[in-house]
Amino acid sequence: MRALVCDNGLRYDPAYPEPALPSGEALVRVRLAGICNTDVELVRGYMNFQGVLGHEFVGEVVQASDPAWLGKRVVGDINAACHACETCRADRHTHCPHRTTLGIFRLDGAFADLLRLPIPNLYPAPDIVTDDQAVFVEPLAAACEILEQVQIRPTDRVVVLGDGKLGLLVAAVLRLTGADMRLVGRHPEKLALASAWGVAVEHGADNLPAGWADVVVECTGSPTGFALARSLLRPRGTLVLKSTYHGDLPVDMSGLVVDEITLVGSRCGPFEPALRLLESGLVDPTPLISARYALSDGVAAFARAVEPGVLKVLLQP
Repeated sequence: MRALVCDNGLRYDPAYPEPALPSGEALVRVRLAGICNTDVELVRGYMNFQGVLGHEFVGEVVQASDPAWLGKRVVGDINAACHACETCRADRHTHCPHRTTLGIFRLDGAFADLLRLPIPNLYPAPDIVTDDQAVFVEPLAAACEILEQVQIRPTDRVVVLGDGKLGLLVAAVLRLTGADMRLVGRHPEKLALASAWGVAVEHGADNLPAGWADVVVECTGSPTGFALARSLLRPRGTLVLKSTYHGDLPVDMSGLVVDEITLVGSRCGPFEPALRLLESGLVDPTPLISARYALSDGVAAFARAVEPGVLKVLLQP
């Protein structure tokens, strides 16, 4: 099969081995896949991943031990857990110590003709949800995870920092809480997308006084973003960290203690509410699509994905 492979760089392989199918798993033919910042970092050496990249996808089941899944259009939870250990039994499967992660850790991903996942990881895509929408389910679920972890009240003041792909999706979800929410970014064209969704936007944080926010969601991926988040957060506020930082991050730990700040790390999230948001039309992420490429042009697609101003780049096997 054709695949985009990470092995000390990035290359297109027209004859990569098809995945073997263990019992209880499904073989999915990929219809559409999205490049995210994690994929870019993996190519740069993050986690020393070797194999097929890609974890945002929509596809069609072509082989499964349960014939009821055959032909279904699906998206998939990227964490393939054991569902037997103490962590899984405590309903924390995304932290299973034995898990593999699609296109990220010991499991070939979606930038290929075919991928495999356990059947419990699959979710049918509603007919009304297009492929262009369904490919956003995984990052949209990550945005929904914030509301699983933090109670945001309509009376709260909330800042989302960062107008990249994830920051925009987080703003699209959190605007539904009725809170006084501001998306802070640096790119007028990206802020315009959020404004069209009804999100209040700020070009920079100069108009927001120190300590203004009850909750800040940090999506910039930059150490300067963390520092800005702290300055905007009131004492006893909640700081949600959606960014992973390359290298060391200087943190004033004493300030966190004195201000009694609640730190919340947040990553993967629930697929069902993300699918409902798409099905209902409450969130439409398709304006984030900047470009699409054939899988054979995957190296060029990655080069485009890191260009300034570019949001979501899609691959079409």
